[in-house]
Order: sequence, then structure tokens, then C-alpha cells
Amino acid sequence: MDKDDTYFMRMALEEAMAAADAGEIPVGAVVVRGGEPIARGRNDNRARNNPAGHAELNAIQSAARVLGNERLVDCVLYVTKEPCSMCAGAMVHARIARVVIAAEDAKYGACGTVLSVCGNERLNHVPEIEFGLLRDESIRMLSDFFRNLRKK
Repeated sequence: MDKDDTYFMRMALEEAMAAADAGEIPVGAVVVRGGEPIARGRNDNRARNNPAGHAELNAIQSAARVLGNERLVDCVLYVTKEPCSMCAGAMVHARIARVVIAAEDAKYGACGTVLSVCGNERLNHVPEIEFGLLRDESIRMLSDFFRNLRKK
């Protein structure tokens, strides 16, 4: 990982903070192509009453619209928390080349922690997965969010 990876993960953390400010679980995502961010996403499932309103799906759908193509073959996805099986499936279907994940998800993670959707060789695409970039910042944001939620 390099300084550009850190820059784009910080953008994803900004999206996560915006989600938290809106009362959503703080997860953010950024899709990058050719070193340029082309789409951002954050969790908004509560606001839209949409169980599919995850940061990754929102960013992937936005990137596909920007590119005019459902295949994101030369794109990198930066996400603050390990994707669930639904989002991991979308990453595989979109043919995202590389996924950089800040923090693992011990309950729902589908990129190797609980399930391995992204590493399943029987599927038609296996993205490169990297964990741990700005992990502490992501975990702190999630912990603060849930601690404050329990106080309410």
C-alpha cells in the first residue's frame, strides 16, 4: 500500500463520518480508477428504508453510472469496514480489481473473516483484497457510534 491508498481511505473515512452524522452505521467507500476518485458511497439504509443501502453498493452503483458500464475491471474500492456477503457479491459481479479494507468485520465479513466470497476460486472473478489500512481510525469511529447509540 502507498500514500495514494492512504489518501483514498481517508476519503472513505470522511464518507463514514457523514453516515454517522446522519445516524447511519459509519461505513464509507470510494471507487478509484486511474488514480482518480470516480464515486463515493456511505451507508444510508435507515434513511431510505433500504436494506441494500450499504456504502459499497452505493459507491459501486455510482461508479457504474459514471463509467456507463456495469464492469469496473480497472477500479479499486476503498472501504472502511469489511463488506458483507451482499456487497462482496456485487464486487465480484462488477469485476473490481482490488479492494482495500480498513477493518475486518467479525460478524458479517465476507472477504475472509467470516465468509470468503471474494476469495472463492469457483466464482468467475477474484479481486485482490488488502486489509488494515487506517484500521484503528475505522474501528474507533464504529466503536464511538455504537457506544453513543447504546446511551440513547
